[in-house]
Amino acid sequence: MGEKKSISALVSGGEASAGPPLGPSLGPMGLNVLQVVNTINEKTRDFPGMKVPVKVEVDTETKQFTVEVGIPPTAALIAKEGGITKGSGTSGTEYVGDLPIEKVVKIAKMKLDSSYAIDIKGVAKEVVGSCLSMGVKVDGKFPKDIFAEISKGNYDDKLV
Repeated sequence: MGEKKSISALVSGGEASAGPPLGPSLGPMGLNVLQVVNTINEKTRDFPGMKVPVKVEVDTETKQFTVEVGIPPTAALIAKEGGITKGSGTSGTEYVGDLPIEKVVKIAKMKLDSSYAIDIKGVAKEVVGSCLSMGVKVDGKFPKDIFAEISKGNYDDKLV
């Protein structure tokens, strides 16, 4: 078995190309760059318009490769789920969106594996914290209030 080499990059979901950052890194390894790019695009097409972390692992001898897709940053997921183009420049005074608690739970489930929180409740609080910094309300309420309600157990039925 040959030597393994890894390349990590941030690509636009479903829109990776043979250009930088992938092409120049993959080309010298003798790989079919288009094949790798197509695999990446297939695996990231559920995240259109979002930056997605990917890792390509290559066996330099056999030219076999695997593509591992990470989860986009929480802020990008909030923007996608809330239909928001960007966060508020003045969070705390100006709100740019409102995310239903169900979407918070959906994002929390996506982030569970990559979070340092011990359970879904903790991850949901992280998501709500990101909503706060972006100027996004949750269920029409201020993120700080939702955070307190999650701590109290008000949403335990949804956070399973």
